[in-house]
Amino acid sequence: MNNFCVVTNSIKDPDLTFTKEVCAYIADNGGHFSTHPDKDTDCIIVLGGDGTVLQAAGDTLDLGIPLLGINLGTLGYLAEIEKKEWKKALQHVFADEYEIDSRMMLEGEHGGAKKFALNDVVFARSGALRILNYDIYVNGLYLNSFNADGIIFSTPTGSTAYNLSAGGPIVEPGASLIVMTPICPHTLNSRSVVLSGNDKIEVQIGRTSNESMLEAEVDFDGSGRISMKTGDRMRIRKSDKVVRLLRLRRRSFLETLHRKMAD
Repeated sequence: MNNFCVVTNSIKDPDLTFTKEVCAYIADNGGHFSTHPDKDTDCIIVLGGDGTVLQAAGDTLDLGIPLLGINLGTLGYLAEIEKKEWKKALQHVFADEYEIDSRMMLEGEHGGAKKFALNDVVFARSGALRILNYDIYVNGLYLNSFNADGIIFSTPTGSTAYNLSAGGPIVEPGASLIVMTPICPHTLNSRSVVLSGNDKIEVQIGRTSNESMLEAEVDFDGSGRISMKTGDRMRIRKSDKVVRLLRLRRRSFLETLHRKMAD
């Protein structure tokens, strides 16, 4: 690889000092760089944290270009390379010493609008602080209803993000699963449900006891948003699209998880 697009989180590198250093290193080693990917781009180097990688993945989803994250924040799962190791990492990239992981995505559809998520699709109340009712159907069959502040549908990649904070299980990122986790459910026996990656899910915003009309919003990786109201349904399934992540280490997911929990 020698054609790169460099994407920077300007909050974490406000004066672009580190970005300029990376670009100069690429040029000094015979490579080419740009700030916008095109058909000749071999790899997108993301300077930031996991959130920056998620943003870059969404912005370049249809291009199929692998991403390499250099972490400028706390320990990340998607931004694999620590800042102090970036030169060594790029040496491996120039030498084509890497592997590429394909990560599953979720696809949500409502009212003709379709959005994608690498980490999670999150349903939450909109406006007043009121409990919402979520009716869940899987493969056309009614599964359960949740009275909760919200509900998370997570990929294995996103299982260590909001899903984990909400009490959901940690899943090996190479699996093909969908994790459903209620957010602050108003019941004592509500738990996460792990579904097959082949399952087709429908979420309906249910009615309250007083039949009032409620509004909800659905976030895709914390950015792309769709508004819903009582009676509306959204379809969620595993997407045909994937995100390709460039990996340089043979460190297992469990090793990374151990480091994260130890910090």
